[in-house]
Amino acid sequence: MGFSEGDAKKGANLFKTRCAQCHTLGDGEGNKIGPNLHGLFGRQTGSVPGYAYTDANKQKAIEWNQDTLFEYLENPKKYIPGTKMAFGGLKKDKDRNDLITFLREETK
Repeated sequence: MGFSEGDAKKGANLFKTRCAQCHTLGDGEGNKIGPNLHGLFGRQTGSVPGYAYTDANKQKAIEWNQDTLFEYLENPKKYIPGTKMAFGGLKKDKDRNDLITFLREETK
């Protein structure tokens, strides 16, 4: 199963509790432990200026979209072996759908 529309409000709460300690969303906001996510959709892995990615992340060379994020967010270390993202993933499809729906709007 792949991405399907979720609840952006629930996604906002997931972002706040599971992602915001390491990522920012706004245009021009700095990188934290993880890269800024503004412009995430349509961007290639490992391409935020000024962020020190692992070679594994740079060499994955995929474009972030609803489907790639849906797979990645289930188990980041399986999707990009060698990533330094310490996040264990969101196992529930519904949680990933909600988060991606929120991110799609908030990272434009």
